[in-house]
Amino acid sequence: MSETSVVRARFCPSPTGTPHVGLIRTALFNWAFARHNQGQLVFRIEDTDAARDSQESYEQLLDGLRWLGIDWDEGPEVGGPYGPYRQSERRAIYADVAAKLLEAGELYEAFSTNEEVEARRKAAGLDPKLGYDNFDRDLTDEQRAAYRAEGRAPVLRLRMPDSDLGWTDLVRGDITFPANTIPDPVLVRANGEPLYTLTNPVDDALMKITHVLRGEDLLPSTPRQIALYAALERVGVAEFTPQFGHLPYVMGEGNKKLSKRDPSSNLFNYRDRGFTREGLLNYLALLGWSIADDRDVFSVEEMVAAFDVTKVSANPARFDVKKAEAINGTHVRALPAAEFVKRVTPYLVTAGVLSESPSEEQQARLTAIAPLVQERVTVLSDAAAMVRFLFVAEDEFAPEEDAAAKNLGEAAQPVLTAALSALEALPSWETAAIEQALKDALVDGLGLKPRKAFAPVRVAITGRTVSPPLYESMELLGRDVSLGRLRRALVEPCSG
Repeated sequence: MSETSVVRARFCPSPTGTPHVGLIRTALFNWAFARHNQGQLVFRIEDTDAARDSQESYEQLLDGLRWLGIDWDEGPEVGGPYGPYRQSERRAIYADVAAKLLEAGELYEAFSTNEEVEARRKAAGLDPKLGYDNFDRDLTDEQRAAYRAEGRAPVLRLRMPDSDLGWTDLVRGDITFPANTIPDPVLVRANGEPLYTLTNPVDDALMKITHVLRGEDLLPSTPRQIALYAALERVGVAEFTPQFGHLPYVMGEGNKKLSKRDPSSNLFNYRDRGFTREGLLNYLALLGWSIADDRDVFSVEEMVAAFDVTKVSANPARFDVKKAEAINGTHVRALPAAEFVKRVTPYLVTAGVLSESPSEEQQARLTAIAPLVQERVTVLSDAAAMVRFLFVAEDEFAPEEDAAAKNLGEAAQPVLTAALSALEALPSWETAAIEQALKDALVDGLGLKPRKAFAPVRVAITGRTVSPPLYESMELLGRDVSLGRLRRALVEPCSG
């Protein structure tokens, strides 16, 4: 472990595809760990796979992290003392380190083909699936020259130690891999291309990373990395071996690992639906960690203050969209009113409810209705359907078909007639007066239960069965528009 007292964690994704919530959960835990310990977070891009990596994916990673407020102390667009922070720009570094390791005998040239390894395993009565048999470890100069004369180019393999390899995992406790159970891994391809098995530990060593928190799918590669760190220390490249913590899988439906192809894994689906940064980060934190046994809702600041990686569960965590929505709804309701208006406005513009530059009247209406809507939405995009009735032109207003079919048929006509009559007589158009007039006319006058009494009026006024509070909505809509909609529902009763 490091002699330094400064915690240095890292987040090092490959820019392939759209950011995945499991990947972001890993970023969040590394960020919270670094911030909790007053340490540093290094953001590094592992983009050596030219066939799969893309600039678009790279930009999406930066966009997603910025949206969530996961910042980094070193990395792309920030810089730092150990750059460059994109592996595609570090090839000369890997070649230099590989040459040092080869010269010191930590790496060796291996010429065996897969077919030759398989044939040797079978001839020895062993399972070919055991992998490489370390055959090339002790080739003579003559043997290597003979292979080269055949036109073969060698890969470079790491000479694994003949002893047990183990570590105390920050999440899983003591883990040991018995001696001679891990074949010597390839670190450099025959064409000179460095593999993840080399680049990842070399970067961590040169960037002085003290703690590696990563997914449990990478746990089988850890013994190879620990062996390489020891070799890197012997050649003066590394100063220490970092501590490892392997985070639990994020599971989807059917207890399968959440796939990149699963729509519920796409980070931007949550932004598009109107999840808040606070709500989504709160939920992602619960995928393996909790602030207390009896508490699910907390702020980002509270998470940072309490985060302890040794309290992360080793068990898989299931991604539950419904729970994520419920937690997000709690954070939406906690927003100051002005902040809610600010955050919901882009979703109303996207949905065509508001114009790009809302008028003063539109802004005043939105500010007035916002607190009533804020109590009823779980994601910000829900607000669009809920407030559309306040902003739509009258010649374009029409109740939703299903709501109209169930609530504006022939049976609703007496209710609408009584409501219209009572409201037309009102001297002032205010919430309390509207409420009293409708209760007197429909509950007392017609003897209806409130649900039966007000549903037709709600659908006639707002076009929906779920809306902001009815009486406040009618006051905001105004006398003329409200009465006009009731008259239209009477003139054009739904036949359903």
